[in-house]
Amino acid sequence: MLQQLNIERVLFLDIETVPQHANYKDVPKRLKPLWDKKAGFLAKNEETPKELYNRAGIYAEFGKIICISVGFIHNGEIRLKSFYSDEEKELLIGFSDLLTGFFGRNDQLLCAHNGKEFDFPYIARRLLINGLPLPHMLDIAGKKPWEIQHLDTMELWKFGDFKNFTSLNLLTAVFDIPTPKDDIDGSMVYSVYYKDKDLERIKEYCQKDVVALIQLMLKYKGQDLIADEFIVEA
Repeated sequence: MLQQLNIERVLFLDIETVPQHANYKDVPKRLKPLWDKKAGFLAKNEETPKELYNRAGIYAEFGKIICISVGFIHNGEIRLKSFYSDEEKELLIGFSDLLTGFFGRNDQLLCAHNGKEFDFPYIARRLLINGLPLPHMLDIAGKKPWEIQHLDTMELWKFGDFKNFTSLNLLTAVFDIPTPKDDIDGSMVYSVYYKDKDLERIKEYCQKDVVALIQLMLKYKGQDLIADEFIVEA
């Protein structure tokens, strides 16, 4: 499949998420006991729901998207665009418009690392929670597996091994894909967003993951990496 894949038909993406509220005390009364129950399954060392609340962003019911970065290859360039905002509905509308417009055809594909388990369902759930329609590419109900327009670089790396979880960071190291040394990683997004209030920094981090994702797919296909001078931001 990979050798036949037209990589210019693929929209690569990554999302960054945080808890819906800066602090546990701000969680609405109706949701707080439900988070407490969820946190009970997460606790390993008797942590309290309050102590675990910075992890709420990984669940679409308790979190929100603050950035969706996308990238695609065109004429030998990686072209990047990000939708980021404190207002989740605003960025979701922008992203949906892209999916239903330029990337709305049946021959286009979406690709993310662990996208089938995280990015794609998370976006779909947050769209519905915000009262927005699902774009065709995310509306998979009733579709046959071969009709779903999703690729997942982690799934491709599994080769049928359902136990295997391999991070994007590890794969870029294994394939010797250069990545910039940053002062931020995924575990820091909550703090950078709510304490530093630096959404621009999070956007830059998200875009770099998209670049790494595209370069990894090129490696999967046995093709050369794209040099930094051919990476442009829309």
